[in-house]
Amino acid sequence: MKRITRITRTIVAAIAAATMLAGCGVASNGENAADGNVISFGIGEPQNPLVPGDTNEGNGALVLNRVLFTGLVVTKADGSIVNENAEKIEPNADNTQYTVTLRKGLKFSDGTPLTAESYVKAWSYTANVKNAQKNAGYLAYIKGYDDLQKDGLKGDEQLSGLSVQDDTHFTITLNAASAVFPTVLTFMAYDPLPESFYKDPKAFGENPVGNGPYKFKSWKHDSQIEVVPNPNYTGYYQPKNDGITYRMYTDTNAQYADVQSGNLDITSAIPSSALKNLLNDKTVKAYSEPGPVRVALGIPEDLEHFSGKEGVLRRKAISLAINRKAITEKIMNGLASPATDFASPVFKPYSGSLKGADVLRHDAAEAKKLWEQANEISPWDGDFTITYNADGTYKETYDAIVNQLKNTLGIDAKTDPIPTQKEYITNAYAGKITSAYHDIWGPDYPSVEDYLTPIYASSALGGRNYGKYSNAEFDDLLAKASAAASTDDADKLYVQAEEILLEDLPSIPIYNTNATSATVKGLKGVGFNWDSSPTFWAISKR
Repeated sequence: MKRITRITRTIVAAIAAATMLAGCGVASNGENAADGNVISFGIGEPQNPLVPGDTNEGNGALVLNRVLFTGLVVTKADGSIVNENAEKIEPNADNTQYTVTLRKGLKFSDGTPLTAESYVKAWSYTANVKNAQKNAGYLAYIKGYDDLQKDGLKGDEQLSGLSVQDDTHFTITLNAASAVFPTVLTFMAYDPLPESFYKDPKAFGENPVGNGPYKFKSWKHDSQIEVVPNPNYTGYYQPKNDGITYRMYTDTNAQYADVQSGNLDITSAIPSSALKNLLNDKTVKAYSEPGPVRVALGIPEDLEHFSGKEGVLRRKAISLAINRKAITEKIMNGLASPATDFASPVFKPYSGSLKGADVLRHDAAEAKKLWEQANEISPWDGDFTITYNADGTYKETYDAIVNQLKNTLGIDAKTDPIPTQKEYITNAYAGKITSAYHDIWGPDYPSVEDYLTPIYASSALGGRNYGKYSNAEFDDLLAKASAAASTDDADKLYVQAEEILLEDLPSIPIYNTNATSATVKGLKGVGFNWDSSPTFWAISKR
């Protein structure tokens, strides 16, 4: 199955989640966060126009996912799935085709009807290579996807695997059996679009019309985005507030200070300087719980000295040289846990004891030994550089890793930060990052599969597979898992796929961050989704 790009997210997440939630943060506009029942939340400027199929970074996802748009199904806070726009989704005997029945009377925020065609046309537009949508690869499950990747398309060709019966019924035929497909449907690449989108997609992205619990009000670039409750919404997420104002920051310290002073209601971007005292800070209400975001050190396969046998030895040496426990305790102040695999402890089939996971322990002597073995293949020269986005919360982490590599391996290691997350992601997708890099991931949907396919599959080359990793055995296991009869059967194969990654180390897992947030005192109903984003609809000041 071909899947080109990533989400999320969701979602760095976005999810995600620190790509989703490590936020960029700018200045407060001076309004008092306590005014009215509008909730203010700190983010960075979205990278792209607000279109579900073309957004796969955290800032935009926080505005779109479960806010301006919802899909056939949605997730509860714990990740369990409930029907949203779908009345029912029925698989055939071998999970190769799904029949969808929509709820009657669905509308977009502008009052126009939401029908089966709203889904079929939107998915086909997103999948069509002519339209260059960043989430196109997520539609690769559907029959006809490969036909929409050919040269010479006009952009309005439709996925052959989608068939509309009437306004409330359509069928989805897949390229291969997939028991996980209903979970994938929670990702915003599968959201519907109104007819107004196709008249001027660019203008739509600046003033989107969605179908979620909120509707778009305004976007003042590099300042704020405002959304208000959608009167046409009848789904699961019923707002208990009068809207959300997303305030944009480029400095996490300023963002946190605004919460402390009452000028911002919520931030999920906690600066390292505040982590140590977060749970004891009397000026805020602090939240911390295990989260889905995984932070790793990516190393491109074509980086000098990091391909073939030499590359595997050096990757393992670097991994063993990193003292994850010291980083999570001294820098993250216990609000992160050392990584033991490529996924997150919040998702099954996490075990913490996969074959090969010992490469993620700290062993300076073994690290030096493996580095010298690599030197026998090709002597090391030059330096080892790590690139990350400076407007996040990771400077101290990478400064620590650089020092650990210097001290253990005796190499010249350094960092090369890029000013903003937006610029960092743009450069990464364009292949302009030619060093080790900040490989952060927050899942787009609640499955361990989303930690594997979008980042490390050969089909993701040219997309989110920044490290240019390709392994046929790994790809084969993903394909078998996708075709498994049940999610439990699929999970067993995903475990085997993770064990291949632990052997090859296309990136080096460092830690899993807690979902941490700080709010002003007095907010009611504060909670967090499985992807660490706030349950915005449930929060109120009354």
